[in-house]
Amino acid sequence: MSLAVRSLTRLRSGVTGAHTVKRFNSNSSIAAMAYKVLHRNTKQPPLPTIDTPNWSTSAAISSILYETPIKSPTPRKPHVLNCLVQNEPGVLSRVSGTLAARGFNIDSLVVCSTEVKDLSRMTIVLHGQDGVVEQARRQIEDLVPVWAVLDYSNAPIVRRELLLAKVSLLGPEYFEELLTHHGQAYAETANSFANSAGISNGESKAPQAYQVRDYHPNNIAPSEALRHKHQHLDAITKLAAQFGGKVVDVSDRNCIVELCAKPERITSFIHLVQPFGVLEIARSGMTALSRTPLDTGSPAEAKKADDVVDNATDLPPG
Repeated sequence: MSLAVRSLTRLRSGVTGAHTVKRFNSNSSIAAMAYKVLHRNTKQPPLPTIDTPNWSTSAAISSILYETPIKSPTPRKPHVLNCLVQNEPGVLSRVSGTLAARGFNIDSLVVCSTEVKDLSRMTIVLHGQDGVVEQARRQIEDLVPVWAVLDYSNAPIVRRELLLAKVSLLGPEYFEELLTHHGQAYAETANSFANSAGISNGESKAPQAYQVRDYHPNNIAPSEALRHKHQHLDAITKLAAQFGGKVVDVSDRNCIVELCAKPERITSFIHLVQPFGVLEIARSGMTALSRTPLDTGSPAEAKKADDVVDNATDLPPG
């Protein structure tokens, strides 16, 4: 056997061994690729096309002079992508990197485990045109550790989001007064430090006098603070109960409200509870599951009046 033939044989055996080791190490990821190959349609439907606007002379002049282009025929709308991925390191960075490469700003991304040990679910909410989002969906689905990517934008789904809100019990005016007091104290400290450092010639301005002290929490009588606390706590509890939430923690000056609902209802609750004085807000992001259609079978045919009433004798008298 010549030297060239032996070298080629060794090279092939080395490549085969490397592929064997790689296949052994990423067996779970290759299973996702095999699943997609077996269940993928033989012919993919065509991608949606984005129609280019037909510019006229008057429209072009108006756009150039007044910067008022014609509204796009395919506006950007929210999309919900449900990704079933392999539970392994690096999948989240690859999916988010694919969306970032196409210029998408992810509104929310929730990753959770499923009933299968090696399977995770990603719920991604983003805004974009139908054609561009469809191209990104197929590109994510082509990743090795991704089993399938479902677009729930036009499907009936159940959407939920968790909210934790810390709300003041003394009212917004007390909280704003406390912030003003702390800001004044910080300005006075900064001014003293500037004077000790020898800064002059108008570089350090004296802060304005702190005048309003009526609503400072330290100036409230204990009985009055107690009445404010229980009145506001009762109002916040009733408001949270109307939205299906509850108060999970109460302290001397604030409480924490827990609410699980649709994203629109959570936004409405935040607007309604804002006058009480919202200190902190934590939203988990939306997670969704598709609704299962009811199997009603063949629709019941409407009966005719002649089938129900055979003759005039079946009718009541009169």
